[in-house]
Amino acid sequence: MRILAALIFSFFVCACSKKSDSPPNPPQSTQLTYPDKNSECTTGVSISDDVSEVEFRWQSSADTEVYELQVTNLTSGTSQSINTSNTTAKVPLDKGAPYTWKVLSKNSKTSGSASSETWAFYNAGFITAFAPFPAEIITPKIGDNAFIDINNEVTLEWSGSDLDNDIDSFQLYYGTENPPTILLETTTSGITEYKVTAVADTVYYWKIITTDKEGNTSDSGVFSFKAL
Repeated sequence: MRILAALIFSFFVCACSKKSDSPPNPPQSTQLTYPDKNSECTTGVSISDDVSEVEFRWQSSADTEVYELQVTNLTSGTSQSINTSNTTAKVPLDKGAPYTWKVLSKNSKTSGSASSETWAFYNAGFITAFAPFPAEIITPKIGDNAFIDINNEVTLEWSGSDLDNDIDSFQLYYGTENPPTILLETTTSGITEYKVTAVADTVYYWKIITTDKEGNTSDSGVFSFKAL
């Protein structure tokens, strides 16, 4: 009887120990709300002739204590970062400039973070013609493994957006150098995928330059994948 009682006690001690040793839940990614993706933000409060203050909004996410808002000016390349426990934050931005933004979810119990999607927008200003937004890479994304088809090819896919709806062409740069310097193909605005030749166990780099009918351009940035 004593042996049975000891075994039952040991079982409960182990069960409680295992429960207390379970790792903390990592933060979950949030859903962006405003400014809208690929839009012109017209709600900024003017601070000066060149700057307006824009309020960013996103949804709350599970297991999150702090949100880090990251906003990048696509013209100058400068970034601003704000940490907050709220789901809104106000940031002064240049008028008439294109921006991207995302939010990282964090908590003090884990070292990692969860990233939202990255959205692009224009902060309203005095410009009458907008440059296209950087092409959004659909597949393969950074660090992906891409399987070669029977013809030793991989399909690259992207999407483009322009507030003026006047995208003229996409230029595809592709190769094994980083950044890629070989202009492989120029496509019209209606073509947003292209098959490229690839060799297994090789890392490739690619990017898309978007041009509109006014001659304005944008750069997607460099993406890489490994062919398998």
